[in-house]
Amino acid sequence: MHREDGQTTDVYENDGVIKGKIGKEITNAMQEAPEQLQRVWCCCVFFCYLQPQCWPSCFTLCHAQERQLTNNTNLTEERIQLQISNTDLIKEKDQLQTRNNNITKEKVQLQTKNINLTRQRDQLQLRNTDLTRTRDQLQIRNIELTNERDGLSSNNLVLIKQRDQLNKEKNELLKCLSEKDGWTYYKSNLYLLSSEMMSWTESRRYCTERGADLFIINNREEQNFAIWKMSAGVRVWIGLNDIDVKNMWKWVDGSTLTSSFWASDEPTGQRRENCALTHGSGWADYPCNDYFQCICEKRILN
Repeated sequence: MHREDGQTTDVYENDGVIKGKIGKEITNAMQEAPEQLQRVWCCCVFFCYLQPQCWPSCFTLCHAQERQLTNNTNLTEERIQLQISNTDLIKEKDQLQTRNNNITKEKVQLQTKNINLTRQRDQLQLRNTDLTRTRDQLQIRNIELTNERDGLSSNNLVLIKQRDQLNKEKNELLKCLSEKDGWTYYKSNLYLLSSEMMSWTESRRYCTERGADLFIINNREEQNFAIWKMSAGVRVWIGLNDIDVKNMWKWVDGSTLTSSFWASDEPTGQRRENCALTHGSGWADYPCNDYFQCICEKRILN
């Protein structure tokens, strides 16, 4: 140990002060202790050197101080660890608070969404109730209409049979009339070829006096019927003229000409050729005062 004169002496220099097993323990403790404890042990040894009779108490006191310093060191380390742990806990607390805030926001959003979904559900339930009621009404109406349809179908079958029977009887009557009065039955109408030759105006009067009018030809089939079945290809007046406006051909019922069957180079459009006739080659315009036979048409079904 250090003396006041600057020299170092060993703790065993004075065997009367420190000796034996206890002296060895003090020396070992000083050598193994940390720097702070070494200073404590040095103080103890120095005190024992000055007061040899107190060395047992000194030794006990040094051990107590050593334990206190050790406890203080341990407590300091525990404090540091607790501070670190506290810092971590504060961070964790902040994270949990942030997480809690986010969860709270999500909860509010979910509550709002739940309210909206509940409102939509209620609306859909009302709509479903209305649709169910409408469906039931439509099903009842469908049953009624089905029954009505079946009844009408039955009535329709009866009416079809009656119509067919009436048409059959009508055709038989028309055939009898045509054979009796010279009329020819064709597609529900009656046709008559005059035996006399007349002007176009006289021909029309001849037809109207018999409840008919000059023939109106609407299609190729009727054209063929007129020239081959009725007139055998000779010239006959038909119900077509441009008396009112030149080259504006109209039928006797006032309808305009749509389908035409003019012969080659017809109509010529010469002066006073305002009335039409038909023959084997087709239609032609002639002076209305010329004399030809005519075909009358009596419509049975208007």
